[in-house]
Amino acid sequence: MKIGAHYLGDGNCEFTAWAPKTNALAVQILSPQERLLPMQQQEGGYWHVISQNIEPGTLYLYQLNTGETRPDPASYSQPEGVHKASQVIDQSFSWNDSNWKGVPLETMIIYELHVGTFTTEGTFEAIIPRLRDLRELGVNAIELMPIAQFTGDQPTDDKHAYRNWGYDGVYPFAVQNSYGGSEGLKRLVDACHQEGIAVVLDVVYNHFGPEGNYTANFAPYFTQNYRTPWGDAVNFDAAESHHVRSFFIQNALYWLRDHHIDALRLDAVHAIYDLGAKHFLAELAENVADLSQQQGRKHYLIAESDLNDTRVVRPTELGGYGLDAQWSDDFHHALHSLLTGDNIGYYQDFGKCEHLAKAYQDTFVYDWQYAPHRRRFHGSSARESEMTQFVVCIQNHDQIGNQPHGERLSRLVSFEALKLAAGAVLLSPYIPLLFMGEEYGEEVPFTYFVSHADPDLIRAIREGRKQEFAAFHLAGEPPDPESPETFLKCKLNWEKRKEGKHKVLWLLYQRLIQLRNTIPALVKRDRLSLETGFLESEKIVWWRRWSENNQILCLMNFNQSDIIFQPKLTNDGWKKLLDSADEQWQGPGSLSPETINLGQELTLRSQSFVVYQESE
Repeated sequence: MKIGAHYLGDGNCEFTAWAPKTNALAVQILSPQERLLPMQQQEGGYWHVISQNIEPGTLYLYQLNTGETRPDPASYSQPEGVHKASQVIDQSFSWNDSNWKGVPLETMIIYELHVGTFTTEGTFEAIIPRLRDLRELGVNAIELMPIAQFTGDQPTDDKHAYRNWGYDGVYPFAVQNSYGGSEGLKRLVDACHQEGIAVVLDVVYNHFGPEGNYTANFAPYFTQNYRTPWGDAVNFDAAESHHVRSFFIQNALYWLRDHHIDALRLDAVHAIYDLGAKHFLAELAENVADLSQQQGRKHYLIAESDLNDTRVVRPTELGGYGLDAQWSDDFHHALHSLLTGDNIGYYQDFGKCEHLAKAYQDTFVYDWQYAPHRRRFHGSSARESEMTQFVVCIQNHDQIGNQPHGERLSRLVSFEALKLAAGAVLLSPYIPLLFMGEEYGEEVPFTYFVSHADPDLIRAIREGRKQEFAAFHLAGEPPDPESPETFLKCKLNWEKRKEGKHKVLWLLYQRLIQLRNTIPALVKRDRLSLETGFLESEKIVWWRRWSENNQILCLMNFNQSDIIFQPKLTNDGWKKLLDSADEQWQGPGSLSPETINLGQELTLRSQSFVVYQESE
């Protein structure tokens, strides 16, 4: 059943809700004139009615048999927030992307952004003028953090009333009204496609937010069989779960079909609990594949997973879920710990050059090895999976937000180390993800922020943050997530990308993306065309990649000192392409020669990388 309020045109609207818990359901129309529309019960606990004289903008609630009224769980718009009425909207839109064929996943340079802090205005519309800058950088895909309607104080004079990372959404189909709603999202997607930029949307199918969630009043959307870190688990395998699965599959298709979204990033799929014979993710992948075939262009599913389990991306005929890609946190952790020296929490499982070398070669550092932090064996081998099925980064919303004060890498390491991090990610054989502002060394924090109305919930969140960071032995307390100031401090200083070292870093990112897209050995992202190595005591990691007539050698020095190093070469005649220590990149000056041959030593500047290409 197609759930929600669907405007049919000419004042006709179809309402459908899944509510097996009630023996009567009605639509309470609130505007422009109040009236009650009794609904007819359908098979499977669905309720349905088609009514006339319902125009876009009409506000409505569902009236249960208890007399209570609740917003629509499948609402497409919540103009007055999560506790008030739902709104009928017209889904029609004048698209200008009929020739859009998408961006192949293996070529994506993904740029993750938070709509509320990416611009001063914090709207979809305000992102559009910045798309050309991103395209000039080399970005061809933006990833929007979750935009499903979340809680917030109703705006009066405070334009910052709605503040949330987005993972507290409670209406999966309703586009956050303060961002610009469904219409604003469509304008952004349309503009992205005009610039040759794909749009990835972060969706949350493992839990609902803690405030404004009324789905349990209607149906068994949750199960007590499992527990997530964020509350009750969604019911994907218990009684009536086929209807819950349908709810989320419809949601995914809604974004891809009605909003022309190119790919979905599935949040924390390890918290989607399903012991059925066909996992929800496999069923979702089948439906998205059908839509791709119907539309004549490929839509992608990218999973965030903490399991290091290649079953996520393995084809369904081989017992997998058939998703297109998944994140590899091991790459981030290995690189971050080398750059910063962090050894708290999950970073205690990393910190060696050996770990980063293995992340390059095998994707997962822990592929069924004992992980000290987890105190158990963890992961599976990714050697049979394509390297372009994995997304890697050195910064993202979680990893920055997990710092005690939301410190970006620019606040934790030197400028030289920032350049080294850029080279490590962008020249890797994996799909790179950048976090907004990373490309110019943004220094403002990205801390956790919310705006809730429930005092007890606010108190619990504040205490939870304090306990979470108690291990860091902070002199003070972490920023108050409820404070508007915490949110405002996360707004980007976008104009910095034109100044001093920020401009230099931006130009380096641009150059690295150009190399990634044009050098044959870097374009070929094949596990069998890659060799890695390391020198632990010197803190050197190196790799060599090749195609038929081209070879690239990258040498990375994570040491605080310059290191004399004899690279492993296969033949003479290697010409330098790029050295992050060059004065061009505001470095101390390169000490490595322009060309190197067999048996030749060279000096690597501290915290730098140098790239050589085999000369013809």
